[in-house]
Amino acid sequence: MRIPRDKLLSGGVTAADVREYEQADGLESTEGVKRSRSVVSDAAGRIWFSLSSGLSVVNPSRITDNSVPALPHIEAITADNNTANLAASVRIPPSPRRITFEYTGLSLAVPGRIRFRYFLENFDSSWSRPVTAREAVYTNLGPGSYRFRLVASNSEGLWNGPETAIVLNVAPAYYQTYWFRLSCIAAFLGMLVTVYQLRLRQLSREFNLRLEERVAERTRIARDLHDTLLQSFQGLMLRFQTVDEILPARPMEAKKALEGALNRADQAISEGRDAISDMRASSLVDRDLAKSMTALMTDLSEELAAGNGGPVAFRVLVEGAPRAVRPILQDEIYRIARESLRNAFYHAQARHIETEITYGESLLRLRFRDDGTGIDPRVLEHGGRSGHWGLPGMRERAKHLGALLEVWSELGAGTEINLSIPGSIAYEAFSTRAGFRLFRNRTELNHEHRS
Repeated sequence: MRIPRDKLLSGGVTAADVREYEQADGLESTEGVKRSRSVVSDAAGRIWFSLSSGLSVVNPSRITDNSVPALPHIEAITADNNTANLAASVRIPPSPRRITFEYTGLSLAVPGRIRFRYFLENFDSSWSRPVTAREAVYTNLGPGSYRFRLVASNSEGLWNGPETAIVLNVAPAYYQTYWFRLSCIAAFLGMLVTVYQLRLRQLSREFNLRLEERVAERTRIARDLHDTLLQSFQGLMLRFQTVDEILPARPMEAKKALEGALNRADQAISEGRDAISDMRASSLVDRDLAKSMTALMTDLSEELAAGNGGPVAFRVLVEGAPRAVRPILQDEIYRIARESLRNAFYHAQARHIETEITYGESLLRLRFRDDGTGIDPRVLEHGGRSGHWGLPGMRERAKHLGALLEVWSELGAGTEINLSIPGSIAYEAFSTRAGFRLFRNRTELNHEHRS
C-alpha cells in the first residue's frame, strides 16, 4: 500500500488516500514469506519484497501518475434476449420481463481496476454503488421513457472521467395506453348513466303500474257494477212491471211474481257487494259450463217472458269431452256470456239463440249466435256505443283472461261472438302433450275459429 506521509503523520488517512497494489500492478504474488527482513530497501531507494513466488521490487521515484480518466462505453441493450439497435432510437416491446445493459470502460493503465456506477432515470432513486460487473439488469419496467447513465473510475480510483448515457422507450401494452384508460373511464361513466336511466325508468314504470292498477281497479268496479247491479236492476224492473200489470186481475200470480223479484233483488245485492269488495266468488252453482249456460239462458228467457217479450228458442251445443275450467276464469267466462246473451235476448229481439262450447286439446272456445237485428257496423268500428259499456267490458275481460274476443254482425243478419281461450290458461289440468304447441296459441286464436 502507498499512503501520503503527511496524511499518515496527521492521522487523517481516508480510504481515498490509500493506494493498494496487486498482481494487476506487476506483483508476482500477494502472499509474503514469514521470515525476518522480508521487506527491505537498498541504497538507491528501491523497496524489495520477498514473496512466495519470488522477489518484487518497487522504485518509488519512478511511480508514474495514472490519473488519466477511464472512458465508459455502453455496448449493448437486450430485452428478453432480443438485442436492440443502438444506432437508432431504442424502443423496447411492451411488457418486457428483463432488460440488460452491457457496458465497459476504456483505460490504458490497469483495466482490471476500473469501477462503474450507473443510474436509470425515471426508475432509480440514486446512483448504484461502485461495481466491477460489466452489466446492469432491470426487470418488469413499466411503459415510458428512461435514460441510462454510466460513469467509470480509473485504476487510481478517480471518478474524473465523463459519463455516457442512452435513452430508451418501453412501449405500452394496449391496456396501459391512455386511450384505453380513457375508454374504461368513459365506459364506467356510461354504465353509471345507464344504471341511473334504468333506475329512473324503473321508478317511472312502477309509478305507471300503480297508476294503471288504480285505473284498472276503477274500470273493473265500473264493469262489475254494469255486469251485476245495472243488469240485475234492469231485470227487476221487468219483473216489477209484470207485477204491476197482473196485480188487479190476478193477485196470487202477482204475489208469486213479486216473490221471485224479491229473490232476484237479494241476488243482485249479493253480486253488487262481491263486485265492490273485490270478492271474486263465482256466480255459478255448477262447474259444468254447459249447465251454467243453460241455466243462464233459462233465467234470461224467463225475464224476457215476464216482460212480455215473447218466446225465444235457445239451445246449448257441446263439442269434445268436457274438462274442468279454472274457477276464476269460469266466473269471467260467465260474465262475458251473460253480457252477450243478455244483448241477444233484450236488445237484438232474437228468436233463436245458440251457444256452442268446444273443448279442444289446446283451445277452449265459446260461440254465441242469434238471428236478431244485428249491430251497426259503425258501432263495431268504434268498439261500442257512447255511454254503453257492454262490448268494451267484454273485450276488457277477454284481454284480462289472455283470450281473444271477436264479434261478427250485420244489420238484419244477426250476431256471432267468439271467445277463444288457450287451453294452458283455461283448463285446470293442461295436457303436457299440447305443451309444445303453446307458442301457436295466438295464431290458432286468429285462424281456427272461423267457419
